[in-house]
Amino acid sequence: MKKVQICSFIAGLAILLQMSAAAQDAIVPYIPADDLPDAVKCIPAPPADPSTEFDYDRLRYLWGKEQRRNPERLQMAIRDAVWNLDSTIVILGEHFGMKISAEQTPEIYEVLQRGVTTIEDIRYRPKAYYFRTRPFAYFQEPSIFPQDDEWLAKEGSYPSGHTIRAWACALLMAEINPEAAEAIYARAWAIGESRVISGCHWQSDVDASRPVASMGYARLQTSAEFRLQMQDARDEFCRLKFAKENK
Repeated sequence: MKKVQICSFIAGLAILLQMSAAAQDAIVPYIPADDLPDAVKCIPAPPADPSTEFDYDRLRYLWGKEQRRNPERLQMAIRDAVWNLDSTIVILGEHFGMKISAEQTPEIYEVLQRGVTTIEDIRYRPKAYYFRTRPFAYFQEPSIFPQDDEWLAKEGSYPSGHTIRAWACALLMAEINPEAAEAIYARAWAIGESRVISGCHWQSDVDASRPVASMGYARLQTSAEFRLQMQDARDEFCRLKFAKENK
């Protein structure tokens, strides 16, 4: 059994590293993935089955299924599931205070693209190491994206990549515009809950993801290149905000 687990870990890690390399061809992170904290050494293992903690995961899975009965919340979960960083920026950008784009806010856009890409790479090690079964696969039921279930089942559930991405983006946006932090964090929190509603993640996957994203964010602060670009992004925000208020 141990040998099988090791083989699964190696295979899973290879797939995830290939995905990471492909993503980095387009966006260059500030810090290589290997230099980020090893989350496997920082967070506890996912709840064992059976355990009191896993009982809570099961209850939250049922809660998520109940939430799908609300058409508005279901549509939010579907929108939140789009695995595209621009989509996450648009969703959280609705609470940021101005439209974010490569054309209109180039400094803000670039620091978010590179900053989030850097932070979210922290997920690869724990996903491959624990290779946790996703809820829909555990219960042998479809998620809200049955067309994606086959390939999703081949990627570890712990922690949640969508939640890490959302929380990382929220941390960066709040640093640029602190006045909007509360609304941004609230919406990013809801993205994590959407993963439970979708049936693609356990609640404990989501709960672990926010501190994992914060670990990556803290490490990001040590990059001189990031700090300079973040200052440029803050300056751009203040300049555009001043221009808007003084039209």
